[in-house]
Amino acid sequence: MATIAEARGALARTLHRLGEYVLPPVCLSCREPIARHDALCAACWRGIDFIRAPLCDRLGLPMPYDTGGPMLSAAAMASPPAYDRARAVARYDGVIRQLLHQFKYGDRHDARRLFGRWLEQASAPLRADLDLIVPVPLHRWRLLSRRYNQAAILSGELARLTGVRHDPTLLVRRRRTPSQVGLTHDQRRRNVAGAFALRTRPSRPVDDLRILLVDDVITTGATVEACARVLRAAGAARVDVVALAMVTDAVLVGT
Repeated sequence: MATIAEARGALARTLHRLGEYVLPPVCLSCREPIARHDALCAACWRGIDFIRAPLCDRLGLPMPYDTGGPMLSAAAMASPPAYDRARAVARYDGVIRQLLHQFKYGDRHDARRLFGRWLEQASAPLRADLDLIVPVPLHRWRLLSRRYNQAAILSGELARLTGVRHDPTLLVRRRRTPSQVGLTHDQRRRNVAGAFALRTRPSRPVDDLRILLVDDVITTGATVEACARVLRAAGAARVDVVALAMVTDAVLVGT
């Protein structure tokens, strides 16, 4: 049975395809005319700081040089995360920050297909033998006020592109938490402690599954860390994380 998020996604894709026949293509960021739909103009593309190798193998943070093998950042060694590996498309600034803000708070879902392609590329190293894609959940009251979970839209697009099974309701946010904006890592960690759980009756056991957790932004890592702990406690064999953007300040992430 399709979830509300999946039904909304199908409707949005249908309306989007209809719009392509009627409306001229414009840049998803600045709205300037461009050659094709679901894309950015050259200027806005240059405004995105894509995260590329060399990376910390665990946290996905950019590293200053390549040693020729797997590398760990000081943050990953000092405080290893509950998840196995994290990857993100770009640093959380400039154009991608604007796009995500419009997507998250402004009902601007026209970028979902572009976001899906980016997530497909960023998650490629994490998808070997992958069993399940799961989004970070919203609390039901926040979901009612916002009307959609942006992470579930992203995870649905990624599942559609990769053919991997998608369970948008496996994790639930059982406690409504204050906004994380402006909080330090320790404050965020305390804020989300005990906030997540598996839904009461999962459609199948999580034991030994290889799971990819999807979120829009990794700021300090506290939210995905809390979700990963729940999945690990339920018996998941592997939990990796992919996001559209990441705050790469070493003081904030993973410390």
